[in-house]
Amino acid sequence: MSNVQGLSDKADALEYKQMQELGDLVIHRSPINKLADGEWSDATEFKMAGPKPTLMGEDHRLPAMPEKPTLIDFFNLRFAPSKQHLLQSAALAQKNGLPEKMVLACLLHDVSVIALFRPDHGYWGAQMLEPYVDEEISWAIRMHQALRFFADESVGYEYPVAYSKWFGEDYKVEPYVQRDYEEARNHKWYMSARMICVNDLYAFDSDTVVTIEDFEDIIGRHFKQPEEGLGNDNSPAAHMWRTIRRPASAL
Repeated sequence: MSNVQGLSDKADALEYKQMQELGDLVIHRSPINKLADGEWSDATEFKMAGPKPTLMGEDHRLPAMPEKPTLIDFFNLRFAPSKQHLLQSAALAQKNGLPEKMVLACLLHDVSVIALFRPDHGYWGAQMLEPYVDEEISWAIRMHQALRFFADESVGYEYPVAYSKWFGEDYKVEPYVQRDYEEARNHKWYMSARMICVNDLYAFDSDTVVTIEDFEDIIGRHFKQPEEGLGNDNSPAAHMWRTIRRPASAL
């Protein structure tokens, strides 16, 4: 029996290897991905994964990542094409003479939108970055989410016209957004978060292409790149970067 079982295991392993090479693997979608597509069920049955091999680890459909990926690798190999919004916002901040730390904050302010989750993107983005950047940068990224809904005439920031079109003329922010705005308004780093809003381009130039390599020196000076690679480290946010690297891994 043991010999038969051993042969069966070898056959299964060979089949799995062949299916991997052919790209014939089950690709699971996370529940939050399904909810975002409007899929909902209150059924009570529970289904385990089927008998077919399931994708675990690296995703053959995506560009291969280096063994020790850097922030620049994530920009180039995982971030959505809308990353140009981040790049052009950072370029504007640089043109406007902001300190390097704030240029980096503008470069990363919507990192969650570009790579992970859109809801509460300021909070997610700050959490992703906290182990790797100065506290002022992560705080500013967190609070820009609230500040962007409130004008500040002292720096020429108006409520975005785009928001009226997207959310409606009568849109009111959630209570926690109002709360965080009021907290940020009296904080020592208020203007850092506000500068992200001021340099947040809603109508960027499609004919202008800025590359992440343009900010390589700033990243080198102000982003604490883990020696073992972003996502391979043991920081409280490393799992978030691993998820971006392998977004369809079954577990």
